[in-house]
Amino acid sequence: MLNWLLNKVRPSKPHEPVVYSRDEHIISRKHISRNALKVMSRLHGANYAAYLVGGGVRDLLLGKRPKDFDIATDATPEEVRRLFRNSRIIGRRFRIVHVRFGPEIIEVTTFRGHHSDGDQSTSKQSDSGLLLRDNVFGDIEDDAIRRDFTINALYYTTEDFSVFDFTGGVNDLDNRIVRMIGDPETRYREDPVRMLRAVRFAAKLGFEIEKSTAAAIFDCRHLLADIAPARLFDEVNKLFMSGQALATLNLLHHYHLFEILFPNTAQYLEDPIYREFLEQTMLSTDKRIRAERPVTPAFLYAALLWPDFNERVKAAKGMAIFDTIREAANAVFSQQIRITAVPKRFSAQIREIWELQWRLPNRSGSRAQKLVEQSRFRAAYDFLLIREAAGEDCDGLGYWWTKYQQMDADERASLVSKVPAAKRPRRRKRPGKPKPKS
Repeated sequence: MLNWLLNKVRPSKPHEPVVYSRDEHIISRKHISRNALKVMSRLHGANYAAYLVGGGVRDLLLGKRPKDFDIATDATPEEVRRLFRNSRIIGRRFRIVHVRFGPEIIEVTTFRGHHSDGDQSTSKQSDSGLLLRDNVFGDIEDDAIRRDFTINALYYTTEDFSVFDFTGGVNDLDNRIVRMIGDPETRYREDPVRMLRAVRFAAKLGFEIEKSTAAAIFDCRHLLADIAPARLFDEVNKLFMSGQALATLNLLHHYHLFEILFPNTAQYLEDPIYREFLEQTMLSTDKRIRAERPVTPAFLYAALLWPDFNERVKAAKGMAIFDTIREAANAVFSQQIRITAVPKRFSAQIREIWELQWRLPNRSGSRAQKLVEQSRFRAAYDFLLIREAAGEDCDGLGYWWTKYQQMDADERASLVSKVPAAKRPRRRKRPGKPKPKS
């Protein structure tokens, strides 16, 4: 807990910060990326302000090790770009600078002002309130109240190693609360993705979403339809790859956000096997992340879209099974990409994982060894195990493949010999040339 930070008197002036000196907080430079410290040092050397801000400060105050470090400054994007040859300006709606040090990227943002202070070249909103352009610059006080949640509006400086709290973020950290800065409905209309961020932080940190912040989600959730599908794809990845995928799934369901993101899957959440299947997938994802094992969006999406896909395959009639699989996959993707734009490199992998669910039962002869050698076998095998763990009857197939992988060549041959020969699917006759009339 952070009670050792709370012996401060809140200033009477609005947005005047509470300042926590070096001996009043636990942040240490040894837990901050050396590259982030380099960026701050160079900005200071050029007479610009530079603060570590956002999730990095939040996590350091919670005693966690941040993965990313963001910096806020009064230097414009062009001025930052001139200071760092290893940088580039990205974004149109919200221009920021990425400073690259090998695989690490330090994100540098200019202090934001209120969008109403800008003109058409720097600020633009849609009729619904969505921010289409937001490049109005301000000072640190403006920047703090423009951030989304109080726990993300904390600033740390290496000039005197103080922490600045403009919005009561330290108090909310101590009370384990995710609270929107300003009117929640207005802020959600400015950027509906903030609803997903509220859920992500609550799940990741084990916090509660403050009442008014939570209540506005139910009224504003439909606004996610205004967000570009490519951006929503990235946000969904963040939601389920933060190490708390199961808690995230439950919160999305509670706030009726899951049905916005995955409407065709949401209709099957009342089915106990499909619900258990998704929960087992999220548990497996969390375990892999904790063990620092790779997690791919392809596997996550294969699971998230499986109920709809599987039911389409079951309902199809009159086609060969792999033609049915192809048609069902096409139908699922054509609808989902309107919401979350799944890149082709992932949709191809998803198709392979799905198709292998029908190939894995065919193990006779040399088929088993050929299947094991396929690049997507391991993902398909893990997928099968989750199906079984959820209660689906797969005729002991997962156990069989587990044994097969543990055996040597002779034992494998013996195991395969006991598998009944697979029935060859009937080939449809191709229409031939009409016989000439005699």
